[in-house]
Amino acid sequence: MKVMILAAGRGERLRPLTDHTPKPLLQAGPKRLIEHLIEKLVVAGFNDIVINHAYLGEQFEPALGDGARYQANIRYSAERDGGLETAGGIIQALPLLGKDPFLVVNGDIWTEFPFKQISDALLSEEQLCHLVMVDNPEHNPAGDFYLDQDGLLSMDGTPKLTFSGIGIYRPQMFERHPVSKLPLKPILVDAMQKNQVSGQHYQGQWSDIGTVERLNSLVKQLDV
Repeated sequence: MKVMILAAGRGERLRPLTDHTPKPLLQAGPKRLIEHLIEKLVVAGFNDIVINHAYLGEQFEPALGDGARYQANIRYSAERDGGLETAGGIIQALPLLGKDPFLVVNGDIWTEFPFKQISDALLSEEQLCHLVMVDNPEHNPAGDFYLDQDGLLSMDGTPKLTFSGIGIYRPQMFERHPVSKLPLKPILVDAMQKNQVSGQHYQGQWSDIGTVERLNSLVKQLDV
């Protein structure tokens, strides 16, 4: 299964660190944030990787190369300045991702999620995607989606959980949309209304490294 790492964001809340370095390339202990993620994915068997980039995107290929040092094959999907948002970035990368379901992971998260266990999460052809949900962090107390007892996600119901930025998608979910600046949530909500989005609740280590404080906290954790 191929995997796409989303790395095109501006990282406003991490300024001034991101004034000259894209967020996924920031140092988190001895390695860049995205390198920790790449290594975890490769260990889990995901070594065919697509990385999109926009803001300061010219830094990614010199920093990560073709992936050989990580025992991976890395290809890049360059977006115009400003980026295409999440769904738009995925749509542009579809020719690199192929016709089979693929894994998408936000490039600015830290997690111990067992990626190997998600490979067979799409159990039926009717399921368009499967999302990993986590407990609500302080910065998102209301959560995003409700996970019901049948393992389906929806906008209705409480309590809601937070979307981790980890999910498996069928390319059919995006194929009717042209390449454009497009957020992911409206596409997800449309699929949820048709009961086509499943989910799971992961309660292990996960953090959205979206602020300087959270990055510093991760660095201290890695130094222990």
